[in-house]
Amino acid sequence: MKARSDTVRLAVERGSADPELSFPLDQIRLLAPVPEPPQMRDFSVFPGHIRSAPAGMRRIAARKSGDETAVAAIRPQDDVPDVYKERPIYYITNRFSVTGMDANVVWPDYSTLMDFELEFGVFLSKPGRNIGVAKAREHIFGYTIYNDFSARDTQFEEMQGMLGPAKGKSFDAGNVLGPWIVTADEIPDPYHLAMTARVNGEVWTNSTSSGMLHSFEEMIAYVSRGETLRAGEFFGSGTVGGGCGLELDRWLKHGDVVELEVGSIGILRNRVLREETSWSAS
Repeated sequence: MKARSDTVRLAVERGSADPELSFPLDQIRLLAPVPEPPQMRDFSVFPGHIRSAPAGMRRIAARKSGDETAVAAIRPQDDVPDVYKERPIYYITNRFSVTGMDANVVWPDYSTLMDFELEFGVFLSKPGRNIGVAKAREHIFGYTIYNDFSARDTQFEEMQGMLGPAKGKSFDAGNVLGPWIVTADEIPDPYHLAMTARVNGEVWTNSTSSGMLHSFEEMIAYVSRGETLRAGEFFGSGTVGGGCGLELDRWLKHGDVVELEVGSIGILRNRVLREETSWSAS
């Protein structure tokens, strides 16, 4: 891993002075670091989110029935269900719906509850099967920020079917990765990073990556049991506690700018636009 990183670093140093190869960031648009990952898995390992997200879903249900008294009484779960402690729970999302820094996220017209999710994640550097936890870090190429935009009203409806999220997560530009990949050697401890979400400059979430129920190394070991992982696959951490509107009972509006910041990685910024407005402007 170090040899590959040194090779990349040397190439960057050699090319940094070449105007044909190196440009100021304000003169370019950054795409997603991997526009079509071979696979995308998003986990749920932050206890605060696991306890609070179901309360958010119950608020959606109570409001649909017009029971505001019930809304006010809803509280997070006291503890994390055992299944989340026993294994890293995840779902597979749409690897083709990826976009990057400063891209507009056009909200699907079937949803009115627009939400973001403050996450980060890893890209795998090499394939492997039955990878032990002690060797799993060798498979982490680097880290990036992940905004898992979520159509919460649609997600609420379809999750009644007892399967993973579908159209609540799967829509064009619903998975935002970036602004770049920071290689693993630059982040020796990814489990104590500051994580912040801002909407139109207002801080909605201040948290850290500490307290994950399962590390990325444990995720890799678990998923690779009897299954070959590929280089370039993405593993998302899941939402940090308090890292989405569902938990905060606050929702995005047309034109809102969402900034996710993770220490040692950077800032990922996007604007959300309602689909019908986008059509009328085209």
